[in-house]
Amino acid sequence: MDKQEFLEKAKEVYKPASYARIVKAFDYAEERHKDQYRLSGEPYIAHPVEVAAILMDLGMDKNSIIAALLHDVVEDTGVKESELKERFGGTVTSLVHGVTKLSMLNFKSKEEAQAENYRRMFLAMSNDIRVIIIKLADRLHNMRTLSFKDPASRLRIAQETLDIYAPIAARLGIASIKGELEDLALKYLHPEDFKYITSKVAATRDERVQFVNRIIARIDAKLKELGIKAEINGRPKHYYSIWRKMQKGKSFEEIYDLHAIRIIVDTVKDCYEVLGTIHTMWKPLPYRFKDYISVPKSNMYQSLHTTVLSSVGVPFEIQIRTHEMHRIAEYGIAAHWKYKQGEKFSTDSNDQKLAWIRNVMELQSEVDDSSEFLDMLKLDLYQDQVYVFTPAGDVINLPSGSTGIDFAYSVHSEVGNKCVGIKINSKMAHLNTKLENGDVVEVITSSASKGPSRDWLNFVVTPSAKAKIRAFFKKEMKEDNVRRGKDMLEKEAKRRGYNLSELMACEEWKSYMLKKYNTSQPDEIFSMIGYGGLTTNQVVVKMIDCFKSQMAKENVLDIKPARPGGVSGGGSGVLIKGYDGFLIRFSHCCNPLPGDKIVGYVSRGRGVSIHRADCPNISGYEPERLIEASWPAGIGEKFTVSVNIEGDDRTGLFSDVATMLNNMKIYMTGITAKADKEVNTAIVTVTIEVDNLETLDYVINKLRSIKGVYNVYRKSK
Repeated sequence: MDKQEFLEKAKEVYKPASYARIVKAFDYAEERHKDQYRLSGEPYIAHPVEVAAILMDLGMDKNSIIAALLHDVVEDTGVKESELKERFGGTVTSLVHGVTKLSMLNFKSKEEAQAENYRRMFLAMSNDIRVIIIKLADRLHNMRTLSFKDPASRLRIAQETLDIYAPIAARLGIASIKGELEDLALKYLHPEDFKYITSKVAATRDERVQFVNRIIARIDAKLKELGIKAEINGRPKHYYSIWRKMQKGKSFEEIYDLHAIRIIVDTVKDCYEVLGTIHTMWKPLPYRFKDYISVPKSNMYQSLHTTVLSSVGVPFEIQIRTHEMHRIAEYGIAAHWKYKQGEKFSTDSNDQKLAWIRNVMELQSEVDDSSEFLDMLKLDLYQDQVYVFTPAGDVINLPSGSTGIDFAYSVHSEVGNKCVGIKINSKMAHLNTKLENGDVVEVITSSASKGPSRDWLNFVVTPSAKAKIRAFFKKEMKEDNVRRGKDMLEKEAKRRGYNLSELMACEEWKSYMLKKYNTSQPDEIFSMIGYGGLTTNQVVVKMIDCFKSQMAKENVLDIKPARPGGVSGGGSGVLIKGYDGFLIRFSHCCNPLPGDKIVGYVSRGRGVSIHRADCPNISGYEPERLIEASWPAGIGEKFTVSVNIEGDDRTGLFSDVATMLNNMKIYMTGITAKADKEVNTAIVTVTIEVDNLETLDYVINKLRSIKGVYNVYRKSK
């Protein structure tokens, strides 16, 4: 669409004052993008103009059109938002900010960038729903011109469109955008299938048109006879919809709703009268009738659907709706625009048409991590719906597979938190019972309830219920979450061969933590892990990345001894490269003793940790951080070591071990025992203090002499 064509169309749609502002925005965008070109070779201004034209077809307001024309000037031309605000006002600037791409931000990975992108998009949507509609129009035009991208980019963008943007358009009820996005995505993701389907559709087009025209003629004649005014037309099936059915094992010829008729009438009464008439003309197929008028879909869609069998045995679908229902079906939320005459668009809690958007707004406020938000968003987008009733008769739509707990949280957070029982159709039911269409659900609450159970997370389906349960534990059980999360993180770090405190001390991790989670407090991270908002894997992997990155920037082996020479009173008792005076610590994973071959591991900020040379954890460490270490002669310190004694499960074994160690004047710091009754064996574990490996060998040999003992060995964690 060229400039003249676009402006002529705008002049027809908008009032003079609004039209003047659109012209001003067009000229400004054209000037700013004048030296820029798209991959297709056409001037860049063509893109914002096409995006604005798509929005104009949806009937969007002047500010949406202006924002579409300007949506790339901040990122791509260096225009400051302050200048945009001065020229076009705060509303337009806010919309442009909401849809601006995030490529200028420094993300660690593409996955993280995309997750944060979606989160920001919905955060902006929570302030102004127009943001997402402009974003959908932007994506639609980019998909129309996707052929100019490189193959890898085409696949990535097409998959993202199918995963996120098309389902969002469906949820918002904008069928005109949803169908085209899906078809274009199919074209690039499955080109051979797309080519096959389009060729088959083209080959059968004439036959199909003749069939549909005969049906339309019969319906039209009958409705005129009854005095019902109606518009009747054929409805082409989208290629992606055909492909989906073929993926379920159907051949092209078996997809009967390629033949579809749409009847648009004036009133709801006419809808049901036409339905009855259709069923007298053709035999309806069982279980193929759906009444979305009395129970609308969550995206506001209303219509009657029925499938009937023609006289020649060909099934075809008929949709019956009013003009208003049709407008909503095509344009979804855009059909309910309330910006006319300066009236602000309502996201009022009483507006049921915005139920899903409110859920997403709520979800983004209760989920801390962008990746988790994206996972939950995808889950919410793809679930089919089940329609249930409150005892008062109100309809609640939930994802298929939802339980009574999902229902409770859909009513209110406190109803879910205080839920102690569920009645389904007046009968008590288990909390995890899956709801079915038409169920009447009653929530039983108690003020004495201490809150939800963690087990609920194992069976609730709705992202909002999961988020609210986690939010409860996050808020109400902060101390427990911190303790639990820290313990989980320490175990995971240790499993990977790292010390948690060492990882936490890394400056790069501290910077990342502040940027990613907006906190400098480790307890906040522990808490998120404790209540399930983060996984230990997410955190530890990033910690290790930060740690390795920082160590690579520093010469970790450039350590200075306090002084040359042997051991002194202030020395550590271990020589590092022949020197003492270093800050060292003995690793608890292998408990090295004088006489063991040892090696040092340089730890940032914590000196050198000493391991046995055969310690299994050494294999997981960075080789450049391992350093030569040795025992000096005559070291007089005591060291802790654990020993396992295996023997017959008999009365007195435990006592005999303790008595022998006491007689040898070996100090015990701990002793435990466990028995295996099936094989009549026992293992006694003692933790003792010895001064060197020679003493340990002596103790082990003495313990082997105890009656019924057949194996004694040094224990490694």
